[in-house]
Amino acid sequence: MIIITGARGFIGSCVANYLYRKGSKDLILVDELERDDKKLNVSNLPQELFIPREKLLESLTSGDIIPESIIHLGARTDTTSTDKSIFNRLNLEYSKSLWNIAVKYDIPFIYASSAATYGLGEHGYTVDLSIIDQLTPLNEYARSKQEFDLWALAQDSKPSQWVGLKFFNIYGPNEYHKSRMASVIFHTFHQVSRTGAMKLFKSHKDDIAHGHQARDFVYIKDLLEVINHFIDHPEHSGIYNLGTGIARTFLDLAKYTMHSMGVAEDITFIDTPVDIRDKYQYFTEADISGLRSAGYQKAFFTLEEGIEDYVKNYLSINKYY
Repeated sequence: MIIITGARGFIGSCVANYLYRKGSKDLILVDELERDDKKLNVSNLPQELFIPREKLLESLTSGDIIPESIIHLGARTDTTSTDKSIFNRLNLEYSKSLWNIAVKYDIPFIYASSAATYGLGEHGYTVDLSIIDQLTPLNEYARSKQEFDLWALAQDSKPSQWVGLKFFNIYGPNEYHKSRMASVIFHTFHQVSRTGAMKLFKSHKDDIAHGHQARDFVYIKDLLEVINHFIDHPEHSGIYNLGTGIARTFLDLAKYTMHSMGVAEDITFIDTPVDIRDKYQYFTEADISGLRSAGYQKAFFTLEEGIEDYVKNYLSINKYY
């Protein structure tokens, strides 16, 4: 029995659908079940597999559910929220409880960390355990992810396998419900569909041109392959970056989204909102040497390949994964 938390959300629903289609039918899918805007993410999955988030720990503690592995993807992900208590409860303490269950049953535990833990990248984007406690996340969401990474590393008792994946900028189908937090590709597609043009944030740094802010954009289908790799290779444990290893600009992203839509380029620039300007990452690029050392050798989708698949096979026809 595989437990997947956050199973109605963007990443969790893709993982759940991916594993179910591969033949993993013995799943426990966990999330808040009240939100109607996530229903279509999991409409192809048997609804009897789902249980509410608040019931999971009770069922695990009582022994009603005895898992064979846990894939923990559920979290409060709003990077603009400043309510530390919510992040402590949902991202930190809930994660600790699931870790301890994995220790109790001596089972694999795979969980979502975040590239947001790297802050402005003062220490680079390499998983370096000698300086990991020096990273300076920029918001409460990122701090909660950093605190759990540090807590996990400090534990004397660990699951039979434990894998923390620092997700970089993931994009792809099933993010329809994410509103402001959806990927820039998603927003570009819809803004261009409405107006025929795209507005990107200006650069507020003299040495970086408008639109040349760069991120490591990762197509969701690569994330699924990476998770499957660790499921198949329980001998590997640790914290790993999950990125492509190649930073690309937002200008490239907008141009190729328009190309995939078959429309002419029309890109202008607006000021970055003041409320996020001092916490805005101008560059991220994963060092994936750790991932390669753990045996994952598949090529990642290029930005062009990922955008084309996402636009033509999902966004343009409103399809879910």
